[in-house]
Amino acid sequence: MTRAQRIAVISTIITALYLLTFFEFLRVPLVEGAVVQEILPVLPWWLLVSFGSYSLWSLGWGLLTFRDCPEAYEELLAEISQAKNELRSRGVTVD
Repeated sequence: MTRAQRIAVISTIITALYLLTFFEFLRVPLVEGAVVQEILPVLPWWLLVSFGSYSLWSLGWGLLTFRDCPEAYEELLAEISQAKNELRSRGVTVD
């Protein structure tokens, strides 16, 4: 089973359990019905906001810990100047 299939199966099971609980086919043990009626409708939005905040945190952490690569910078500049020289030799105006 591939990773995508595993995620699809788990998501389907969780969605089915949520819908069964939301439409009161399943009961939540040890929790009053009024509390369940208040929490279950906002649970998908809470999960969406949590995922969004995690994604922003992950992106920010990646930017914060991004390392500069001076060797790659110099190599890229050399490749750009080489490409410009090749284009000039073929009669293309560059710059």
